Order: sequence, then C-alpha cells, then structure tokens
Amino acid sequence: MDAKILNDFENIVGPQNIRRGPAQRVAYSFDGTFQQRMPEAVLLPKTTEEVSRILALANKTETTITTRGAGTSLSGGAIPTIEGLVLDLAQMNAIHEIDKRNSVAVAQPGVITSDLHHAVEEQGLFYPPDPASLQQCTIGGNVACNSGGPRCLKYGVTKDFVLGMTVVLANGSILKLGGKLVKNVTGYQLMQLFVGSEGTLGVITEVTLRLIPYPSMRKTAIAMFKSLDHASEAVTEIIGAGILPVALELLDRATLDIVTQYRDLTFPQETNAILIIEQDGNDENAIQNDIKSMTAICREIGAIECNEAANEQERQAIWETRRVASGALGRAAPNKLGEDIAVPRSQIPEMIRRIHEIGEKHQFKIAVFGHAGDGNLHPNFLFDKKIPGELKRLEVAASEVFQVALEMGGTLSGEHGIGTLKKEFLVNDLGEQTVNIMQDIKNVFDPKEILNPDKIFPENSTEGFLTRLPLLGKNASI
Repeated sequence: MDAKILNDFENIVGPQNIRRGPAQRVAYSFDGTFQQRMPEAVLLPKTTEEVSRILALANKTETTITTRGAGTSLSGGAIPTIEGLVLDLAQMNAIHEIDKRNSVAVAQPGVITSDLHHAVEEQGLFYPPDPASLQQCTIGGNVACNSGGPRCLKYGVTKDFVLGMTVVLANGSILKLGGKLVKNVTGYQLMQLFVGSEGTLGVITEVTLRLIPYPSMRKTAIAMFKSLDHASEAVTEIIGAGILPVALELLDRATLDIVTQYRDLTFPQETNAILIIEQDGNDENAIQNDIKSMTAICREIGAIECNEAANEQERQAIWETRRVASGALGRAAPNKLGEDIAVPRSQIPEMIRRIHEIGEKHQFKIAVFGHAGDGNLHPNFLFDKKIPGELKRLEVAASEVFQVALEMGGTLSGEHGIGTLKKEFLVNDLGEQTVNIMQDIKNVFDPKEILNPDKIFPENSTEGFLTRLPLLGKNASI
C-alpha cells in the first residue's frame, strides 16, 4: 500500500490506533480456522464517525477492508484474503443503554457477548443467543454471522433479537435502521440484509437488541444412550410430544472419548451418545414436569441412564461436557476443521451415520456434536495439514458431508456462516439464480468490492476449495 495512503488512514484514528509492524499484525492474520493471511495494517476506530471516514477513504483509494470482532469465526470470515486493512472494532465496546421500559439494549459491536448477558441480567432482563464462544465473541460478530447457540431452539437466533442498527456503507454513508420499536414494517426490511451478511455489505457500529424477562428457574438433565439412533429418536419424540425445551444438545462417542481425556468426566462404558436437556421459565412445577416428561421419553426409547442436576453445581458440571468439546477436539490433533450443517430433525440419525461412514472411507476421525433440537450438527474433522495430500483428502471428505446434508433437505450452515470455507458450494445449496440476486445486492451496497472481498460468493469450482485457502504471506516474518 502506498505510504501516503496509509498515513491518511493513520490520521483518522491516530498513531496509537494503528498496527503496522509484523509482530502486531500477526494476531490479526488468523481466526478460528486453520487459514492465515497477514493484513497490511490494522485500524482500531472508536466511533461511527471514524469508521465512516475510514470507509470513505478506502472507497476512494479502493483499499480492501476486512472487519473483525474477536476473530472467533469458524468459516474464515475474519481474515483478509488479499492484502489490505483489517478494521478491528474491539475498542467500540460500550453498552450505551439498557432500557428496561422498552426491554432493549443498545450496544457497540465490540461488546463481548457474555458481558452483555451479565449486564442485562443484573436488570432482570435476558438476551438469549448464546454461541459457544460467548466468553470471547462480540455482538457485532454475532450480528454479522447471525450466530446461534444451544438456546436458539426455544428462543431463536441473533436475527430474532435485532431491532435496530447503525451501519456504515462502503462509501462512508451512515444508515440508521430500525430502533426500539417492537413492530416496524415500513418499507423494505433493509436491516435484515446486514444480519448474516458477514461484513460484505457494511460495517455495523451500533445495535439495538430486544430483551425479554429473565427466566427465574432452569432445570438440566443428561441422558446417556447405547445407540446414537436412540438419542436422535429421543429428540424427535420430545418435540413431537409438544415440549419446547431450551436446549437439546447431542454429543457422539467420538466426542465423548476426547472430552474425557481433558476433563474429569465419566460415562458408562456402553454410552455411544448423550443428550443434554434443559428447560427454563418461571413456573417451577411446569419446568419440573417438562424435565420429567423428557427424561421419561429418553428412558422409554432406551436411555441407559438419566441424571437430573440437583443444584447449580451439578448443572454446570453437565454443561461442562458440552462447553469443553470444541477446545478438547482442537487439542486432539494438529488441525481441526469444525464444520456446521443443518438438516431436518428426522434426518439426524442418518446424517450422523453418513458422516461416520465418510470418515471411515477417507480415514479421518470425525467427531460430531451439536444442537440436535434444531438439526444443527457440527462434524469436526481431525487432521494434520503437514501430511502430504492430507488437505486434498479432506476436501473430498468435507465435500461429501456437504452434499449428503443437501440431499437430505439440509443446508451448508446453521450458524457459522459461509466465509471462505464453503463459498464454492453456495450454488449447490441456494441455486444459481438466488446467488446471482445476492451478488446484485452486494454490488448495490459495495460496487468496488472493498468490504470483506472473496467471502461468501463462489469463484471457481469446488475442487481445491481448501488448498486454495490463503496462507501466511511473505511479509509475515517476525
């Protein structure tokens, strides 16, 4: 990048809010995937006005911008694919307002999700979306990726709680959309275009989120099954019985084997799958009845054991199994590809069977866990990218998992987004006409393609979709 242009960007944020050196930039070269690419520099704005000036200059000079929250993306969305700037919104981390009368919170994009949870809960309110990375991920990233989590079965995903936002377009224009209104159907619902757009349409600098009353009670149980089929069948039977739990989380045997290596957790030897079951509300009897009904269904279907948490400590111990799953899998092999597909609930047993068959066929260990209540599964491929030919084999195996999910009436992503990892499969999922319309929308908002380029939209064939991923550039030596 021309030194004068970079100095112009520095003048907007100040010398203390730009990162130029390789040792500073390397932290922004990767996300939650195994991809890596160095930005030319990193900008840390503090206000919407600074973001506006940055984008206006970027648009004028055709400088690419990759917006970044906490970098927990599992789809490659938070790293640059070509040399350009990273826009780090971490310093825009204020909760501007918690409005109890209107049950909303107004927050900047850099607010950590768990911090927002704690702040609103102190006011007796509740923000349900709870992605697994909630201790690290940010509200802006959640909105940009339309994040989910275990509780979205009952409460919905991030988009269901976004009432308003301030967003800066590629040319520096500032849009204020929605607000504190519960109902608003005036004109096109432009705001929802930005939810889940993965930073390709604009930079979100403030969000107004809907809150609900905090449920005063919750009960949790764990059910252990000899058969993965039985665990999956229990999910459909529970929903079919008219019960809507907060969460129905499934972990397969491969996941449990690895989790128990890193935590002091034990399960009966014949356990091949577990379900974590949770219900909340304000009526203790109703909650207890739901838990008893759900565990009874599990026993009828063949659960080896069902244990209900007697107190908060036991409840947290149950959830520990699920919370540590991703991290434990990440330590079980040199590399992990954590995938994200969704299928109709009735297809969960067959989908998991096919995933394990694909793993055996291509000699990959694939551990599966996920939000079984809404059909959102996370196949985790464990591998070593340094082994010659390993990425090529992984491409074939992952492609087959995607294809099976689509054949079953599913989709490529339930909550992680598309990013770089799955963009070459987008047409397979949505169809060419739909993707063309999406690209037309991108061109309206960002005609020079400066915002998060090379994300979401396909460029080539699906062959080589992993081996073409950006790697650490020559300018990354430290």
